[in-house]
Amino acid sequence: MRLLGSYVLALQVQGAVESGPGRTQDLASLVPKDPVAKIVLLILILFSIASWGIILYKLWALNRAERQSTAFLDVFRRSSKFSEVQAVCKNLAESPLVGIFQAGYAELNTQLRQAPNPPSPGGTAPRPTLRSLPALDRALLRASAVEVNKLESRVPFLATTASITPYIGLFGTVWGIMAAFQGIGQTGSTSLAVVAPGIADALIATAAGLFAAIPAVYFYNHLASRVKILTTEIDDFSLEFLNISERNFS
Repeated sequence: MRLLGSYVLALQVQGAVESGPGRTQDLASLVPKDPVAKIVLLILILFSIASWGIILYKLWALNRAERQSTAFLDVFRRSSKFSEVQAVCKNLAESPLVGIFQAGYAELNTQLRQAPNPPSPGGTAPRPTLRSLPALDRALLRASAVEVNKLESRVPFLATTASITPYIGLFGTVWGIMAAFQGIGQTGSTSLAVVAPGIADALIATAAGLFAAIPAVYFYNHLASRVKILTTEIDDFSLEFLNISERNFS
């Protein structure tokens, strides 16, 4: 048994030694030898890394925004006073609806403090009224634009990656084919040993361009649709806030 175990261990070591250089050689073959092709591949790798970083960050940020928006709407619709809603805004700051509410609440308080409230008949406390409903609407619109810009930030880079990286890869392909034809012209031979390396470098550039572009296209459309849904929620909440203000303070 000891002899059999030693024989198996020797075979594993031999297989690892034989496969290690082969794998290293396979990975090294993916790196083009031409300097221009190397620059093209580096650019595509940088685009891919940046786009994946944006994808992961935006997925995390939109998930938090959606969860906190749902919680904020639940608090907003159950509360009888805006001051109660203001108390929970710090805990739900990732929701774009919080920014809309705080802008509207600040404008509402400013108008109510500045509004002249004559005493009502009978000596009862005067009812607070809005001075300008259009001004409140403009404050909500400004806040909506700010929140939408936050949601859309960095997403256009995915569209840029999706549109430009295939062309960068195509440039690398054309350059590799030109190098292959130059090799044919210099050697006067059309054998695979002469043509294959240049064609392989060209195809690596094409594959790298597609590798960067395909995920960028998919996640750009995915993120854009989610941003659109949140934008609709922002518009609906702005109208709801405006209706409540008009009903209670005008």
